[in-house]
Amino acid sequence: MRVVLSTYGSRGDVEPVVGLAVRLRELGAEARVCAPPDFAERLAGAGVPMVPVGRSARALTAAPPRPSSLPERAAEVIADQFAAVTAAARGCDVLVATGMLPAAAGALSVAEKLGIRSVSVTFQQLTLPSPGHSPLAYPGRPLPPGVTDNRLRWELDAENVNALFGEALNTNRVANGLPPVDDVRGYVVGDRPWLASDPILDPWHRTPDLDVVQTGAWILPHEQPLPDELEAFLDAGPPPVYVGFGSMAMHAQKETAQPDVAKVAIEAIRAQGRRAVVLRGWAGLALIDERDDCFAVGEVNQQALFARVAAVVHHGGAGTTTTAARAGAPQLVVPQLADQPYWAGRVAALGIGAAHDGPAPTFESLSAALSAALSPETRARATAVAGTIRTDGATVAAQLLLDAVSREKPPVSGCSSNSQSSTGKGESPWLT
Repeated sequence: MRVVLSTYGSRGDVEPVVGLAVRLRELGAEARVCAPPDFAERLAGAGVPMVPVGRSARALTAAPPRPSSLPERAAEVIADQFAAVTAAARGCDVLVATGMLPAAAGALSVAEKLGIRSVSVTFQQLTLPSPGHSPLAYPGRPLPPGVTDNRLRWELDAENVNALFGEALNTNRVANGLPPVDDVRGYVVGDRPWLASDPILDPWHRTPDLDVVQTGAWILPHEQPLPDELEAFLDAGPPPVYVGFGSMAMHAQKETAQPDVAKVAIEAIRAQGRRAVVLRGWAGLALIDERDDCFAVGEVNQQALFARVAAVVHHGGAGTTTTAARAGAPQLVVPQLADQPYWAGRVAALGIGAAHDGPAPTFESLSAALSAALSPETRARATAVAGTIRTDGATVAAQLLLDAVSREKPPVSGCSSNSQSSTGKGESPWLT
């Protein structure tokens, strides 16, 4: 079986796809990943073939779009999907689409064009319509505060998605011989979306409108050792507090009222009598002095590191939240945007950490939240929950793909003549 995995976004949008690609390969399937060029080294290190798509995702993060520019950027992302994914997906049996919504819409359209089965995946449930939660608001299009019914909010969300991305998607679809869609969100979500998140951290409550398949989070075990210098730092004293905002570091840097977010964090950690490990991230966070109680790192095996820290201070990405939970490390989430406030709330609700109120920490606010995260009660709860986090999500997803394709058709060299395509009105081409 041949599978193409398409994503576009930050590290959190790419890392799970790497995990699935490796599991597919272990089960005898061929898998290639279409992703931003930023992650070529990561994919090469995992031995996964990569097709670069579009321009640097880091460049997009460095210059967050104005609300008025969202449709223009969406058109670029969708056009990039048609240009790169079409060639990569020819002859494949199934396409897996995830990442930012315009990218997923473009990739699913490519699958439709080629007559390939497809599955739409999200890494958190907030993009799946449900009366149990509210949709995320788009920049420049806040949800009216007077509308509190979630069903009405999801109707408004569908209108916003169409307004932002409809023209961009349909222009590219028509240019590629496909009919326009009248419900962009419905087209991307489909009838049977996959939710690649842990059911303890992100429990999906069934709704009659969607047949959601929750596989568990797609996490690839990392085997690379920690750098010798970091090992020496860890061995030289008590467990430190980790601080990292990943690709959100630039946003955190702009939001904080202090000279930089690293200064706020380090001073708050020192006030607790703790050492610190600081992830440089895309913003290049740095140490604030030459004292030996702090250590700066670049890309590192977080699975190994989080098992040896006193707490993890982070932005609330799905991947970091799950990795810290699996390690049993107490968390302090300083959410910046998108789904991060949701993950902060889940961490607090489970008792495995604390949620900072807002994206701009001060010394006082971070100190108070860090004190709660470092309490013995939080550590005990984090340890208990760690044992309940699933570790087989990528394996489950890979086996589902293999089983479905082998059940629906015999092996052939291509798949265009043996598959169904969607109608362009939100009906999933995925065969169950």
